[in-house]
Amino acid sequence: MIAKQVIYTGRVQGVGFRYTTKQIASGYEVTGSVKNLPDGRVELQAMSYEADELEAFLAAIDESNLGSLIKEREVSVIPALTGQRGFSIVR
Repeated sequence: MIAKQVIYTGRVQGVGFRYTTKQIASGYEVTGSVKNLPDGRVELQAMSYEADELEAFLAAIDESNLGSLIKEREVSVIPALTGQRGFSIVR
């Protein structure tokens, strides 16, 4: 089990970033969430049993139409997410 947190900076709020990320997640074996932060960034937390699956999901976000809106990413390995089912948007 591997889990990562990614903080996205750029034009990532008000552009459908969370919705698009959730749509992309549906094509991968990942669980987690995505939410807007008060400072204009977006936080994603995702977990998978396969490191390659998680990396493919994160790469798919970068390669989607969102990629041009992302200025910077801060990626951290985090403890496994507990009690998480599916992939959700946190409001």
